[in-house]
Amino acid sequence: MLEIKDLTVSINGKTILENFSLNINKNEIVTLMGPNGIGKSTICKVIMGDTNYKVENGSITYNGEDLLSMDVVTRSQKGIYLVSQNPIEIEGVTNADMLRTALECKTGEHTNFFEFNKKVTEICKKLNIPASFIHRGVNEGMSGGEKKKNELLHLYILEPKLIILDELDSGLDVDSLKELTMSFKDYMNEEISILVITHHISILEYLKPDHVHILKNGRIIKSGNYELAKEIEKNGFSAYEVGEN
Repeated sequence: MLEIKDLTVSINGKTILENFSLNINKNEIVTLMGPNGIGKSTICKVIMGDTNYKVENGSITYNGEDLLSMDVVTRSQKGIYLVSQNPIEIEGVTNADMLRTALECKTGEHTNFFEFNKKVTEICKKLNIPASFIHRGVNEGMSGGEKKKNELLHLYILEPKLIILDELDSGLDVDSLKELTMSFKDYMNEEISILVITHHISILEYLKPDHVHILKNGRIIKSGNYELAKEIEKNGFSAYEVGEN
């Protein structure tokens, strides 16, 4: 689904990623771990098309297409979805208005008002989200946990194929984290993949990733499965050095 090859990225003249490579197949949960400030969120920004980041070298293909040649809207229409650490608030725009507009942008077709309301109501019930969220401003006045639930509502409506979770566990208590991660896992099928960006093992206890990679000095230095994440929890990131396999 996603192939990142020999990617070098800089911002304001500073190199953040260097010769970074990563593959994500369909129906996989892949985790990228590492200490704060080493470029994990940079990968999210580049995949989503943030123009503040300059791609110096390398390539990213998504389902065989050149992702770097696409603008942000096209990437979204292709089914890439980012859940950020702190989703932004959009004052004066309701979830219903935003989601109808986004659906029409994605499909190119008019959204039937009554069918849309029925679908959103059913999803709110499935996800144990108050129906009042539908008519609230996008993330406006919401707590950290409510914002993440709101993003989950958006995801179930827009039906993306590649989901990027950037520090989903930030600001969540244990119960909220478990509820959210299980909802993401329930969303999985053979066409969907999840990239998890984190430096804690807590979220992985529920998601049970297929692959775990350690990022250091701008590239992956060690790969494994969920057992590697448990090793990191025990030994810390400092136990792993650049050049390991």
